[in-house]
Order: sequence, then structure tokens, then C-alpha cells
Amino acid sequence: MNSDKIRKGQLQPDSSTVGSKGICIQGYEGSFHQVAVRYFFGKQVEVIPCNTFRDLVRISSDKKLSAGGIMAIENSIAGSILPNYNLLQKSHLKVIGEVYLSISQNLMVNKGVQLGEIREVHSHPMAILQCLDYLEKHSWKLVETEDTALSAKHIHQKHSKHAAAIASKLAAELYDMEIVAPDIHTMKNNVTRFLVLRREKEAVPVPDADKASLYFQTNHTRGILSKVLGRIADGGINLSKLQSMPIPGSNFKYGFYADLEFDSLRQFEKVMASIQSLINSSKVFGVYKKGKVVKG
Repeated sequence: MNSDKIRKGQLQPDSSTVGSKGICIQGYEGSFHQVAVRYFFGKQVEVIPCNTFRDLVRISSDKKLSAGGIMAIENSIAGSILPNYNLLQKSHLKVIGEVYLSISQNLMVNKGVQLGEIREVHSHPMAILQCLDYLEKHSWKLVETEDTALSAKHIHQKHSKHAAAIASKLAAELYDMEIVAPDIHTMKNNVTRFLVLRREKEAVPVPDADKASLYFQTNHTRGILSKVLGRIADGGINLSKLQSMPIPGSNFKYGFYADLEFDSLRQFEKVMASIQSLINSSKVFGVYKKGKVVKG
């Protein structure tokens, strides 16, 4: 861990450095990943759609191809996206911020199409599942697709008069669709957390960081994790997330991903120093400003 970097403060985004290279997202334009990009960097920042999260991390890591990325890491209903933690650990990207996006699923059609004219609804299986209470009130055919925003794009391109899509309000805006039923998801408290990623050399520190994401391994002796957590608590730091993951190649030994919330960078640095004798290794993914929930 680099103490000097921590003293300097949070790794903070600078939208002026994004330029024409854009920010990588998983999915297509109009996806909730793009909504998160707009909240963090502004509406003018271009996005680079990626088919997979692996592609997102790979392209985000290449300074010739992008200025970084935004990647979903957990959802308040579905839980953590565990493979993304592994991708983050193997990369040389830094977490410079986060966005908590309240997911809003909306039923949209081509302009002029009435609710009574709909015969089928297209969207990603998860979005359909999230909206089943509403959808089952109708006799529509449900068509599963690979992406919510892509569903809206295809229906718009085909000028369909009998098909609707479930997607974000941004997708409706980008593909000139009309929302005929907003917020049709059953669970209204559905929040996805996104991590904002930049290459380490391009991340800019600022002084008001109050959160850090890290990974650590212990020696697996009895009670060792309890001792680590005790020192974190004794240091006045809030452990807001703790996620265990098997260590590859081990016999069911585990490493831990953690999010720590603190009042000052010096407080965080002191606690990290206090646990060094209890852990085998650690990696700080980023020191940044704690995000707030925003409407998707």
C-alpha cells in the first residue's frame, strides 16, 4: 500500500481527460451502465459498448482505446457479481468512485402505438423477471433478449406496431421510444452499485476521500479474521461490505473483499498499518468518495 498516495486523497475523476476516447460500459447504448456514466462524468461523455465484463476491463486498461470504464459490482436484490471482483483484482485499474443507481424498468413502444395494440414484450430475462407482477396482468408474449436497451433499439428499427420493450428511460430517449407504463418493476428498492475505473497513472487524487475498496488474505489460523475485523472497528472505521472468495488453487481457503468507510485518510492509513501483522497480503483497489443513490 502506498501511504503517500493515500495522504494525497481520493482518486477523483476529471471529465476533461476523458476526451474522445470514451468510457467503457457492458451492454449497449441506453443501458443502465450508460446511465451511471452520465451521472458520474456528465451527459456529453461518449461510451464504448462492450459485449462482456471481461472486454470492459480489457479495453478500459488500454489507453489507446478508452479513458476507463464503469462496471456493475453488486445489486441490492441479486447480490454481488462475483466474477467482476476477480476481473478487478487481475487488472491494473483503480476504483475512483462509485454510483448507486436506483433501477427503473419502463415499458416503451414506438411513438403512436397504444397500450392495447401490444402483443409481445421484449427484454433481458432479468428485466422481465423484475416486472412479472405487472406483465402477468396482460396476455402478452414475453420474448427474452440479450439486452434491455438493444430490445428498444431493435423495436424502433423495425417500426413495430405490436411490440414493446422494457428498458431504461435513457433507452427511450436515445431510440425515440414512448414510455406507456413507467416504473413497472415489482421491487421498487432495486439498486445497482457501479464502480468507476481508470488506469492507475491517470487517476487524479483529491482530498475528501471517505471510502476504500480492498482485498486481503489471512493466514487462516483460528480467530484471525475476527482479530482483523476487531482492529478495523477499534480504528473507528465502518466495514460496509465483506465478501469472501475462494483462493484459486487452495483447499477451500478464502480471501476477502472489503469496503471501508472512514472520516479521514490518515484514519484509514493507520488502520491498514495495524492489520499488516495479521494478513498475508493486501491490495487497495481505490480510495474514493462514497456514492449516493440516484434515480435511473
